[in-house]
Parts: sequence; structure tokens; C-alpha cells
Amino acid sequence: MSKVVPDAAESDLDEREPTDIAAESAARRPWTLAIWLILAGIVGEIAAFALTLEKLHALANPGEAASCDFSVLYQCTANLDSPQGSIFGFPNPLIGLIGWMAPIVVGVSLLAGARFPRWYWAVFNLGMAGAMALVVYLISQSIYAPNLGTLCPWCMVTWSVTIPSFWAVTFRNIGAGVFGNAPRLRGAGRALLTWVVPITLICYAVIVLLAQLELNALFRIFI
Repeated sequence: MSKVVPDAAESDLDEREPTDIAAESAARRPWTLAIWLILAGIVGEIAAFALTLEKLHALANPGEAASCDFSVLYQCTANLDSPQGSIFGFPNPLIGLIGWMAPIVVGVSLLAGARFPRWYWAVFNLGMAGAMALVVYLISQSIYAPNLGTLCPWCMVTWSVTIPSFWAVTFRNIGAGVFGNAPRLRGAGRALLTWVVPITLICYAVIVLLAQLELNALFRIFI
């Protein structure tokens, strides 16, 4: 019986294939986005947990100031006690406690080499868009609502990680073809992904400007 021996080219290909696949997978793995999602999720969870504790403390000790009340302008109490602090009938921080788990899970999964289908990225992006919309609403309420006019420190921490996370995920998905495979659209997404930091800084600047114009925020830190 003749013995079938693979030729040298096929043998070399078989030996290289696992390494090549691993290298290709690592090259495609979005390390920066994954690490950012993990860090943002952790920061968001810390802020949500701190606000949850403050809400529980306020319920147990009515009238007592929160530990994050630094001045009339920079405080947590007014925001937590306001209707805007419980948009869906329960304290907003509970949304953060649950919601920020998603970026952590996605980030860890990406680092582990997971590859998600388009629908998964679309749903995740929808969640980030919801978080962004909620942040925009709460920022406007904090600055302009007659019953508030305050800036909650832990809320601002949440804002600071939600904004770049939304842009990063959205631009990544556009570049990856989640919302369409048109070359120009994907090219625009990849180009915009490199501008996440400047766009985020512009968003921060707009918030600071609005708070300064309406609340004189920069000169009332300790007043």
C-alpha cells in the first residue's frame, strides 16, 4: 500500500496556519477600544455605586448633607432628590450599576479574542446611544432646570466617560460596516475614530461653557 506524503508546500502551510491565524486575530483585535471600555465601565460603576450609597444614606438620614456636597453649586443632594434624579421611578444610579456592566463585558470579551456579529454591535451601540441621550438630558437639566442649577460631582464623572465611549463605539461600528458597507461610509468611520479625543474635548468644552454662562460655574467652586 502506498503511503501518501504531503508535499513540502502543504506541510509548511499546515505548520504555519495556527500561528498565522493567531497573528491575524491579534492584529484585528481592537485593543485600544477594549481597554477603554473596561476602564470606562469601571469608572462608571464606581460613580454609580457612590451615588447609590449617597441615595441610601439620604433615605436613612433625611436632611443630612451628602459627602459629595461641596458647595451650593457642586453637590449631589439636589440632583438625587429631584424628579430628574429618578426619571423612571427609581434612582438613576441603579441604571448605571446595571448599564456599565455591558462595556466591561464587551471590553473583556474583545481582549479574549471574541468576535461579535453585526447585530450584537448594533445593539451595544444602541445602548451607548441611550446612555448618551440620558447624559445630554441630565446635563441640560442640571444647568437649566429651575429646581436644580447644580452640578453633581459623581454625575460629572459619569458624563466624562459616557461621552467618549459613545463616540468610540459609534465610529468603530461605522468603520467596521455595522451600519452599511459603503466604502465612503466605512472610510469616514475609520477616519473619525482617530478624532475621538478631540471631539470629546470639544464636548467637554461646550459643557463647561454652558455651565459658566448659566451658573458662573468656574467661580463658584467653593461657594
